[in-house]
Amino acid sequence: MCISFVWLTLAGLRSLVGQVRSGRTLHIACAVVKQWLEGVKVHLYSGKQCPWLATEKEQIYKNLYQLFCSVLSNWQDCKEEKDKQAVLGAVASMLTVLQEELQQKHIWEQVLWLVHQYQEAQDTCMVTKSLSIFLEALEGVQSVILKDKFLAITRAVFYQLSDDTKQQREADRAELTHCILLQAQICPEEMVLFLQSQLDSEREAGCVAALGLLGTLARSNEPMMTEKLSQVVEAVQCLCRDPSTQVRRAILYFIKDLLNANTWSCSAWDVVGHIFSEFSRTTRRRAAGNLSAQEAQEEGALQELCMDILGSLDVSARGMSKLLWPRLLLYVVPAEYTSMLIPVSHCVQAVAERGDLTVRDMEELDPHFLSSMFQGPLLTPQILLARLLVVAGSPFAGSELQAAALLLMQNLHSKIHRAVGAMWAAEIPLLLQCLKGKNESFADSAEWEHRLLKFLRATLDTMEDEAWTKALSCELSQRLSSSPSSSGEKSFLYKALGTVLGACKEVLHVQEKLLQHLEEANAEEPSEAQGMISLLSHAAESNFHTVLDTLTVFASRLCKGRNGRISRHKKMDLDSARAQATRSALILAHGSLALRAPKEQLLARLEGDIVGNILLLYSCSRQDLQNKLALVQSITDFSSAVHAVGDSAFFNPSLKGKLLEILTDLLKKYYLGTPVSPVPLNVVLALEQLSKLKPSLESKDMREMLTLCCKNIVTHPSARMMLKIRKSQQAAQYLQLLQTSLKALGRLMVVLLETESTNSFFQNIVHVLQRSLTSVNMWERKRALQTCSQLLAACEELQRGDACKHFGSLVGLLAPLTCDPMPTSRQLAIACLSSLLRIQAKVTNGVIEMGDIGSLHEGLHACSTISQLQTSSKLARMVCRNLPLEHTIDFMTAIKETLRKGKGMRMRAAGKWMITFLQMYRKDICRDVLLILYILRSCASSMQQSTFMPFLCQAVVILTRCDAEVMIDNFSRLPKATDSEMWRRIREFCLQRWGQ
Repeated sequence: MCISFVWLTLAGLRSLVGQVRSGRTLHIACAVVKQWLEGVKVHLYSGKQCPWLATEKEQIYKNLYQLFCSVLSNWQDCKEEKDKQAVLGAVASMLTVLQEELQQKHIWEQVLWLVHQYQEAQDTCMVTKSLSIFLEALEGVQSVILKDKFLAITRAVFYQLSDDTKQQREADRAELTHCILLQAQICPEEMVLFLQSQLDSEREAGCVAALGLLGTLARSNEPMMTEKLSQVVEAVQCLCRDPSTQVRRAILYFIKDLLNANTWSCSAWDVVGHIFSEFSRTTRRRAAGNLSAQEAQEEGALQELCMDILGSLDVSARGMSKLLWPRLLLYVVPAEYTSMLIPVSHCVQAVAERGDLTVRDMEELDPHFLSSMFQGPLLTPQILLARLLVVAGSPFAGSELQAAALLLMQNLHSKIHRAVGAMWAAEIPLLLQCLKGKNESFADSAEWEHRLLKFLRATLDTMEDEAWTKALSCELSQRLSSSPSSSGEKSFLYKALGTVLGACKEVLHVQEKLLQHLEEANAEEPSEAQGMISLLSHAAESNFHTVLDTLTVFASRLCKGRNGRISRHKKMDLDSARAQATRSALILAHGSLALRAPKEQLLARLEGDIVGNILLLYSCSRQDLQNKLALVQSITDFSSAVHAVGDSAFFNPSLKGKLLEILTDLLKKYYLGTPVSPVPLNVVLALEQLSKLKPSLESKDMREMLTLCCKNIVTHPSARMMLKIRKSQQAAQYLQLLQTSLKALGRLMVVLLETESTNSFFQNIVHVLQRSLTSVNMWERKRALQTCSQLLAACEELQRGDACKHFGSLVGLLAPLTCDPMPTSRQLAIACLSSLLRIQAKVTNGVIEMGDIGSLHEGLHACSTISQLQTSSKLARMVCRNLPLEHTIDFMTAIKETLRKGKGMRMRAAGKWMITFLQMYRKDICRDVLLILYILRSCASSMQQSTFMPFLCQAVVILTRCDAEVMIDNFSRLPKATDSEMWRRIREFCLQRWGQ
């Protein structure tokens, strides 16, 4: 009965397997299979109740194997985890029964058949899934696996995984990897040996796959893998020099897995050192510049991987702190590891938070670290601080890298100096806050640099350690000497060294370092020249006399006979381009020195040393653009410094006159020079500062200076030149320079107004601007209006009544410009007139009805000429109501220039304003009729357009009605030979109309 029941149940199960796919029915079916197989196993091996014949046993095994294959065929595609576990349980039970007798023959034949399908089937996904089920079922089965069959399976799966000719999905690769790991659990030793053998394979893909699998096994913490790990690490270490990018990346991933799994196994190989070595290797390869775009991208990805590995380390893991500290200090200083400072900073901070930044005994450090430590220079506190300062101050480092350098400083404070802990704990977080953008006042790079140098100086003051400060200056000096001119950090090094030298008290040491770098610097490079200036000016903040004495000594070497040399060590002819550039840099350095000098020390050394050295260096130099600009800038700087001292500052009048002469000579030379030159702008800036110094300039000097400035900035360039400028590639640069120059000229006029108490100076300004305001060049008129606008705004602010005394002249000059072709000029004209009215109201304590100024601005901005003329007429009535009668002739004389030379809308606007004024005051200008008539007569003599004819006739009629007797008497006289035909016809008409 038992044997019959077995056969009957087996037939039913085979039928059920083909019908069930998932869900509760599948779970029940699997449970039935397992329970039934348990019973079969008992009866097969005991045979007490129902003994089995040998033939029956063989037949039952054969049918069980068919059931086994049916289960795999129908249930291997289960999706749900519960379904998979149920099927795996059933398969495991079947394997338990089948392995006893037919393992060698049938089970492994089925596995090998599956492996063979990798070669037959196009889609091997199902094959891998079936194999995975077999291996998962075998995981818990105690069986003897033949070595040749195991290797056959391993090779097949490994080849699929490492075949780079196939485009495999990520899920397929994961399934293949899972199969390898299952085999490793079944035969760990054989699997490790196989993967090690693949490291020496000529197939790059095989080596890469083996490394990935070894890393995964290392992370699995299998006992057998743990025992073999040191051997595996040594094998991987042999691949470190492999040039393949893929292999190098795979090694890095292996190290990442290794560090996350077991740090003690790294004792045979400095894996941290390899990460940095690989980073340096990629840096060198990218810097060589001979990589393709793809190769460069791959090298960049390797660098990012190195940073990611170090940044993702779990410092809390056992042995990790000892592995990292103090080894990481080796990689802080070398420049090739700069970008790695970010993960290094994170690691050091994590170690510091654990309290592991302690000084270990030499016996505790592994030999790899000791070997590296003594191959390079000794890692002194000064070297460490200098390196971190340079990174934090680099303009190209980026805020994240700068923050990393600051965090390293804070965490390593005890390794740098014992006195800075509390000070850095307070200051460095503030610096970090600036980098994060929380404090917008320090967003500018120059401001950040200033803040960092201030922090450096405060650090040195806190230390109060002269020997330590000198050692730091020597380290910065060495870095500066070895840094190429193109280096982005060199600019900061100059400033940092200057700051440190400023804190040094030993005069000879300061002089030695200054002279060394003045001699080494190649001032032909603009960055080097600026570096010299920065070095001297920063050092002068606390060592002004020492720095100035050193600068005087060096300057005297540059001004000796032609056979002189700048130094004993560097042979440089004094007429060479480098010597010329050095003199130019030194001229600038004196001005910068004055700005940094303590106020109480500046005046004592100003005239004899600073100004004297500047003039000496300038006299020994070629009068080229570079030296001229340097001279002008230095005058600006020391004049500004002297003015900042206050009322106690008094500048030598004769020396001031000499400097003024030099500056005005430069303006004379550049008046007819280049289209747009930086010299006039810089001269105006220098004159602005020089004019502030006591005693004030004489009126004659002011007038000459102002005339030259206006010629260079307002009159020049011409209309033709402006058209060329606007078409040039540097148009934006030229136009910006012009605008800056005009603003500077306006500020100069304000300074002259403040220093000149007489009213004659304002008259000089009006006289100088008159030519430009009536010029035929619309660009010149615009520049003159900009200057006039600044001047009137200054008068309004300073409450100077000078403008009121020239009210008529200014109105006569500005009125025609309310209809200028340029919209900007029209707006400037109404702005000037508005300022003029407000100034007059303040002086006379009157109230001026200015109406809706906004609508007037809109009217003048309109494109329609009719609208412009109507708005100008409204403005004329408003202004003329406030024009004093005693200014009648001034107004008519000023507007005459436009009537004589103007064209188009300006001419019509001038005529409208003239007629508006004459009609408004025709009863009050009887005494001025003759003078007005003379002005009109002169206009008619030189007038070139008929546009003025109606206005002239209308004006004559108004004047005749005002005082007919005077007019007829004048017309009765014989005409002059210079009278125009137009005037003769007007004369005849008036005599006929009113002469009877």
